[in-house]
Amino acid sequence: MSAISMGKESLKAIMKSKNTIVSKGAVMTTSENKESNNTETMSNEITQKAVATVYQSNQFGIKAYGFLKGVLPPIFGLLMLLAIWTLISHQSPSLPGPLSTWHSAVELFSDPFYNNGPNDQGIGWNILFSLERVSLGFGMAALIGIPLGFIIGRFEFANRMASPVISLLRPVSPLAWLPIGLLVFKAANPAAIWVIFISAIWPMIINTAVGVSKVPQDYLNVAKVLNLSEWKVFTKILFPFALPYMMTGVRLSIGVAWLVIVAAEMLTGGVGIGFWVWDEWNNLNVEHIIIAIFIVGIVGLLLELSLTQLAKRFSYD
Repeated sequence: MSAISMGKESLKAIMKSKNTIVSKGAVMTTSENKESNNTETMSNEITQKAVATVYQSNQFGIKAYGFLKGVLPPIFGLLMLLAIWTLISHQSPSLPGPLSTWHSAVELFSDPFYNNGPNDQGIGWNILFSLERVSLGFGMAALIGIPLGFIIGRFEFANRMASPVISLLRPVSPLAWLPIGLLVFKAANPAAIWVIFISAIWPMIINTAVGVSKVPQDYLNVAKVLNLSEWKVFTKILFPFALPYMMTGVRLSIGVAWLVIVAAEMLTGGVGIGFWVWDEWNNLNVEHIIIAIFIVGIVGLLLELSLTQLAKRFSYD
Protein backbone atom coordinates (compact mmCIF):
# COMPACT_ATOMS: atom_id res chain seq x y z
CA MET A 1 0.00 0.00 0.00
CA SER A 2 2.73 2.36 0.89
CA ALA A 3 4.47 1.59 -2.36
CA ILE A 4 1.24 2.16 -4.30
CA SER A 5 0.59 5.48 -2.48
CA MET A 6 4.13 6.55 -3.09
CA GLY A 7 3.73 5.71 -6.76
CA LYS A 8 0.56 7.74 -6.98
CA GLU A 9 2.23 10.68 -5.28
CA SER A 10 5.20 10.48 -7.62
CA LEU A 11 2.86 10.33 -10.62
CA LYS A 12 1.02 13.41 -9.38
CA ALA A 13 4.32 15.22 -8.92
CA ILE A 14 5.43 14.25 -12.42
CA MET A 15 2.10 15.47 -13.92
CA LYS A 16 2.37 18.76 -12.05
CA SER A 17 5.89 19.26 -13.31
CA LYS A 18 4.76 18.49 -16.88
CA ASN A 19 1.87 20.95 -16.59
CA THR A 20 4.24 23.55 -15.26
CA ILE A 21 6.62 22.98 -18.15
CA VAL A 22 3.76 23.10 -20.66
CA SER A 23 2.38 26.31 -19.15
CA LYS A 24 5.82 27.87 -19.16
CA GLY A 25 6.27 26.82 -22.76
CA ALA A 26 2.89 28.32 -23.68
CA VAL A 27 3.82 31.54 -21.94
CA MET A 28 7.14 31.60 -23.77
CA THR A 29 5.42 30.87 -27.09
CA THR A 30 2.90 33.68 -26.49
CA SER A 31 5.63 36.15 -25.62
CA GLU A 32 7.62 35.08 -28.68
CA ASN A 33 4.54 35.56 -30.86
CA LYS A 34 4.00 39.02 -29.40
CA GLU A 35 7.61 39.92 -30.02
CA SER A 36 7.43 38.64 -33.60
CA ASN A 37 4.18 40.59 -34.18
CA ASN A 38 5.76 43.73 -32.78
CA THR A 39 8.79 43.18 -34.99
CA GLU A 40 6.59 42.71 -38.06
CA THR A 41 4.57 45.82 -37.21
CA MET A 42 7.71 47.89 -36.81
CA SER A 43 9.13 46.55 -40.06
CA ASN A 44 5.87 47.33 -41.86
CA GLU A 45 5.87 50.88 -40.47
CA ILE A 46 9.48 51.35 -41.53
CA THR A 47 8.70 50.00 -44.99
CA GLN A 48 5.67 52.28 -45.34
CA LYS A 49 7.70 55.29 -44.25
CA ALA A 50 10.44 54.39 -46.70
CA VAL A 51 7.93 53.96 -49.52
CA ALA A 52 6.27 57.29 -48.62
CA THR A 53 9.66 59.00 -48.58
CA VAL A 54 10.60 57.52 -51.95
CA TYR A 55 7.19 58.49 -53.38
CA GLN A 56 7.50 62.06 -52.13
CA SER A 57 11.01 62.34 -53.53
CA ASN A 58 9.82 60.93 -56.86
CA GLN A 59 6.91 63.39 -56.93
CA PHE A 60 9.26 66.26 -56.16
CA GLY A 61 11.60 65.06 -58.90
CA ILE A 62 8.75 64.82 -61.41
CA LYS A 63 7.51 68.31 -60.52
CA ALA A 64 11.03 69.74 -60.69
CA TYR A 65 11.61 68.07 -64.06
CA GLY A 66 8.31 69.40 -65.41
CA PHE A 67 9.11 72.89 -64.15
CA LEU A 68 12.58 72.87 -65.68
CA LYS A 69 11.23 71.39 -68.91
CA GLY A 70 8.70 74.19 -69.20
CA VAL A 71 10.96 77.08 -68.10
CA LEU A 72 14.44 76.33 -69.40
CA PRO A 73 13.72 76.22 -73.17
CA PRO A 74 12.09 79.70 -73.25
CA ILE A 75 14.94 81.09 -71.14
CA PHE A 76 17.51 79.59 -73.49
CA GLY A 77 15.58 81.01 -76.45
CA LEU A 78 15.56 84.51 -74.97
CA LEU A 79 19.25 84.28 -74.09
CA MET A 80 20.02 83.22 -77.66
CA LEU A 81 18.01 86.18 -78.97
CA LEU A 82 19.92 88.56 -76.71
CA ALA A 83 23.24 87.02 -77.79
CA ILE A 84 22.40 87.40 -81.49
CA TRP A 85 21.16 90.93 -80.89
CA THR A 86 24.36 91.84 -79.04
CA LEU A 87 26.50 90.34 -81.80
CA ILE A 88 24.67 92.25 -84.53
CA SER A 89 24.83 95.50 -82.53
CA HIS A 90 28.62 95.12 -82.27
CA GLN A 91 28.86 94.60 -86.02
CA SER A 92 26.51 97.54 -86.77
CA PRO A 93 27.15 100.53 -84.47
CA SER A 94 23.94 102.26 -85.58
CA LEU A 95 21.87 99.48 -83.98
CA PRO A 96 21.58 99.90 -80.19
CA GLY A 97 22.40 96.90 -78.04
CA PRO A 98 20.26 95.28 -75.32
CA LEU A 99 21.83 97.24 -72.46
CA SER A 100 21.30 100.72 -73.92
CA THR A 101 17.78 99.74 -75.01
CA TRP A 102 17.01 98.60 -71.48
CA HIS A 103 18.13 101.93 -70.02
CA SER A 104 15.95 103.77 -72.54
CA ALA A 105 12.99 101.55 -71.62
CA VAL A 106 13.43 102.30 -67.92
CA GLU A 107 13.49 106.03 -68.68
CA LEU A 108 10.53 105.74 -71.05
CA PHE A 109 8.30 103.86 -68.59
CA SER A 110 9.22 106.09 -65.68
CA ASP A 111 6.46 108.45 -66.87
CA PRO A 112 4.30 106.60 -69.43
CA PHE A 113 1.24 108.87 -69.18
CA TYR A 114 2.61 112.37 -69.66
CA ASN A 115 0.64 114.65 -71.99
CA ASN A 116 2.31 117.62 -73.69
CA GLY A 117 -0.22 118.01 -76.45
CA PRO A 118 -1.86 115.85 -79.13
CA ASN A 119 1.44 115.00 -80.83
CA ASP A 120 3.53 114.46 -77.70
CA GLN A 121 2.03 111.90 -75.31
CA GLY A 122 3.50 109.10 -73.23
CA ILE A 123 3.81 105.51 -74.42
CA GLY A 124 0.98 104.46 -72.10
CA TRP A 125 -1.52 106.72 -73.88
CA ASN A 126 -0.40 105.46 -77.27
CA ILE A 127 -0.91 101.83 -76.23
CA LEU A 128 -4.36 102.60 -74.80
CA PHE A 129 -5.50 104.44 -77.94
CA SER A 130 -4.35 101.54 -80.11
CA LEU A 131 -6.14 99.04 -77.87
CA GLU A 132 -9.30 101.14 -78.10
CA ARG A 133 -9.23 101.05 -81.90
CA VAL A 134 -8.52 97.31 -81.90
CA SER A 135 -11.35 96.59 -79.47
CA LEU A 136 -13.85 98.57 -81.56
CA GLY A 137 -12.87 97.02 -84.88
CA PHE A 138 -12.51 93.53 -83.42
CA GLY A 139 -15.82 93.80 -81.54
CA MET A 140 -17.73 94.79 -84.67
CA ALA A 141 -16.05 91.97 -86.61
CA ALA A 142 -17.13 89.46 -83.95
CA LEU A 143 -20.70 90.77 -83.86
CA ILE A 144 -21.03 90.34 -87.62
CA GLY A 145 -18.58 87.57 -88.46
CA ILE A 146 -19.63 84.92 -85.93
CA PRO A 147 -23.39 84.97 -86.83
CA LEU A 148 -22.45 84.96 -90.52
CA GLY A 149 -20.24 81.93 -89.90
CA PHE A 150 -23.14 80.07 -88.25
CA ILE A 151 -25.46 80.90 -91.15
CA ILE A 152 -22.90 79.88 -93.78
CA GLY A 153 -22.09 76.63 -92.01
CA ARG A 154 -25.73 75.77 -91.31
CA PHE A 155 -27.31 76.38 -94.71
CA GLU A 156 -25.85 75.03 -97.94
CA PHE A 157 -27.36 77.81 -100.06
CA ALA A 158 -25.72 80.50 -97.91
CA ASN A 159 -22.42 78.63 -98.09
CA ARG A 160 -22.45 78.52 -101.89
CA MET A 161 -23.49 82.15 -102.09
CA ALA A 162 -20.78 83.44 -99.72
CA SER A 163 -17.87 81.25 -100.83
CA PRO A 164 -16.91 83.25 -103.96
CA VAL A 165 -17.20 86.57 -102.13
CA ILE A 166 -14.97 85.38 -99.27
CA SER A 167 -12.48 83.81 -101.67
CA LEU A 168 -12.28 87.09 -103.59
CA LEU A 169 -11.97 89.54 -100.70
CA ARG A 170 -10.04 87.60 -98.06
CA PRO A 171 -6.61 87.67 -99.80
CA VAL A 172 -6.72 91.47 -100.18
CA SER A 173 -4.03 93.23 -98.15
CA PRO A 174 -5.46 95.03 -95.11
CA LEU A 175 -3.82 98.34 -96.05
CA ALA A 176 -5.51 98.24 -99.43
CA TRP A 177 -8.79 98.90 -97.59
CA LEU A 178 -7.45 102.06 -95.94
CA PRO A 179 -8.10 104.47 -98.86
CA ILE A 180 -11.70 103.17 -99.04
CA GLY A 181 -12.11 103.93 -95.36
CA LEU A 182 -10.66 107.42 -95.71
CA LEU A 183 -12.93 108.06 -98.67
CA VAL A 184 -16.09 106.88 -96.93
CA PHE A 185 -15.53 108.11 -93.36
CA LYS A 186 -13.56 111.29 -94.12
CA ALA A 187 -11.46 110.81 -90.97
CA ALA A 188 -8.37 108.85 -89.97
CA ASN A 189 -9.66 107.22 -86.78
CA PRO A 190 -12.78 105.57 -88.29
CA ALA A 191 -10.69 104.53 -91.29
CA ALA A 192 -8.21 102.71 -89.01
CA ILE A 193 -11.11 100.96 -87.21
CA TRP A 194 -12.54 100.00 -90.61
CA VAL A 195 -9.23 98.39 -91.62
CA ILE A 196 -9.18 96.37 -88.38
CA PHE A 197 -12.78 95.29 -88.92
CA ILE A 198 -12.32 94.11 -92.50
CA SER A 199 -9.09 92.29 -91.62
CA ALA A 200 -10.39 90.53 -88.49
CA ILE A 201 -13.75 89.36 -89.82
CA TRP A 202 -12.51 86.65 -92.21
CA PRO A 203 -10.94 84.21 -89.71
CA MET A 204 -14.07 84.33 -87.54
CA ILE A 205 -16.41 83.70 -90.47
CA ILE A 206 -14.36 80.85 -91.91
CA ASN A 207 -13.56 79.02 -88.66
CA THR A 208 -17.09 79.31 -87.32
CA ALA A 209 -18.55 78.04 -90.61
CA VAL A 210 -16.14 75.09 -90.64
CA GLY A 211 -17.07 74.18 -87.06
CA VAL A 212 -20.79 74.27 -87.81
CA SER A 213 -20.39 72.25 -91.01
CA LYS A 214 -18.56 69.49 -89.10
CA VAL A 215 -21.47 68.79 -86.74
CA PRO A 216 -22.34 65.07 -87.17
CA GLN A 217 -25.45 64.50 -89.22
CA ASP A 218 -26.75 62.06 -86.58
CA TYR A 219 -27.11 64.96 -84.14
CA LEU A 220 -29.18 66.92 -86.63
CA ASN A 221 -31.30 63.85 -87.42
CA VAL A 222 -32.08 63.42 -83.73
CA ALA A 223 -33.04 67.10 -83.58
CA LYS A 224 -35.46 66.53 -86.46
CA VAL A 225 -36.97 63.49 -84.75
CA LEU A 226 -37.46 65.47 -81.55
CA ASN A 227 -38.87 68.35 -83.59
CA LEU A 228 -36.50 70.87 -82.02
CA SER A 229 -36.74 74.50 -83.02
CA GLU A 230 -33.88 76.17 -84.86
CA TRP A 231 -32.99 78.07 -81.68
CA LYS A 232 -32.76 74.80 -79.73
CA VAL A 233 -30.61 73.29 -82.47
CA PHE A 234 -28.32 76.31 -82.27
CA THR A 235 -28.00 76.41 -78.47
CA LYS A 236 -27.91 72.67 -77.77
CA ILE A 237 -26.04 71.28 -80.80
CA LEU A 238 -24.37 73.81 -83.08
CA PHE A 239 -22.90 76.23 -80.56
CA PRO A 240 -21.29 73.65 -78.21
CA PHE A 241 -19.81 71.73 -81.13
CA ALA A 242 -18.55 74.78 -83.03
CA LEU A 243 -17.21 76.64 -79.99
CA PRO A 244 -13.58 75.39 -80.28
CA TYR A 245 -13.50 76.34 -83.97
CA MET A 246 -15.05 79.71 -83.21
CA MET A 247 -12.52 80.49 -80.48
CA THR A 248 -9.69 79.55 -82.85
CA GLY A 249 -11.04 82.10 -85.32
CA VAL A 250 -11.30 84.69 -82.55
CA ARG A 251 -7.67 84.12 -81.56
CA LEU A 252 -6.52 84.45 -85.16
CA SER A 253 -8.60 87.59 -85.61
CA ILE A 254 -7.21 89.37 -82.55
CA GLY A 255 -3.68 88.65 -83.78
CA VAL A 256 -4.48 90.05 -87.21
CA ALA A 257 -6.20 93.10 -85.70
CA TRP A 258 -3.24 93.94 -83.47
CA LEU A 259 -0.87 93.39 -86.39
CA VAL A 260 -2.81 95.67 -88.72
CA ILE A 261 -3.30 98.56 -86.30
CA VAL A 262 0.42 99.36 -86.23
CA ALA A 263 0.60 99.72 -90.02
CA ALA A 264 -2.70 101.61 -90.21
CA GLU A 265 -1.65 104.14 -87.56
CA MET A 266 1.64 104.73 -89.35
CA LEU A 267 -0.35 105.94 -92.35
CA THR A 268 -3.21 107.71 -90.61
CA GLY A 269 -1.26 109.48 -87.84
CA GLY A 270 -2.74 110.64 -84.56
CA VAL A 271 -2.14 108.96 -81.22
CA GLY A 272 -1.27 105.26 -81.22
CA ILE A 273 1.61 102.84 -81.07
CA GLY A 274 1.98 102.81 -84.87
CA PHE A 275 2.16 106.59 -85.12
CA TRP A 276 4.55 106.63 -82.16
CA VAL A 277 6.90 104.22 -83.98
CA TRP A 278 6.83 106.35 -87.11
CA ASP A 279 7.43 109.53 -85.11
CA GLU A 280 10.43 107.96 -83.35
CA TRP A 281 11.81 106.93 -86.73
CA ASN A 282 11.55 110.51 -87.93
CA ASN A 283 13.51 111.49 -84.81
CA LEU A 284 16.04 108.68 -85.53
CA ASN A 285 15.43 107.22 -82.08
CA VAL A 286 16.10 103.57 -82.89
CA GLU A 287 16.07 102.49 -79.26
CA HIS A 288 12.42 103.53 -78.90
CA ILE A 289 11.55 101.69 -82.10
CA ILE A 290 13.01 98.47 -80.67
CA ILE A 291 11.10 99.06 -77.44
CA ALA A 292 7.91 99.50 -79.48
CA ILE A 293 8.56 96.18 -81.23
CA PHE A 294 8.75 94.42 -77.86
CA ILE A 295 5.63 96.25 -76.64
CA VAL A 296 3.64 95.16 -79.69
CA GLY A 297 4.79 91.57 -79.21
CA ILE A 298 4.04 91.47 -75.48
CA VAL A 299 0.60 93.05 -75.84
CA GLY A 300 -0.27 90.66 -78.67
CA LEU A 301 0.86 87.71 -76.56
CA LEU A 302 -1.24 88.85 -73.60
CA LEU A 303 -4.30 89.29 -75.82
CA GLU A 304 -3.93 85.78 -77.22
CA LEU A 305 -3.35 84.24 -73.78
CA SER A 306 -6.43 85.96 -72.38
CA LEU A 307 -8.57 84.61 -75.21
CA THR A 308 -7.08 81.15 -74.69
CA GLN A 309 -8.04 81.20 -71.01
CA LEU A 310 -11.50 82.44 -71.96
CA ALA A 311 -11.88 79.54 -74.39
CA LYS A 312 -10.89 77.04 -71.68
CA ARG A 313 -13.35 78.55 -69.24
CA PHE A 314 -16.28 78.25 -71.63
CA SER A 315 -15.25 74.90 -73.09
CA TYR A 316 -17.92 72.22 -73.30
CA ASP A 317 -15.42 69.35 -73.04
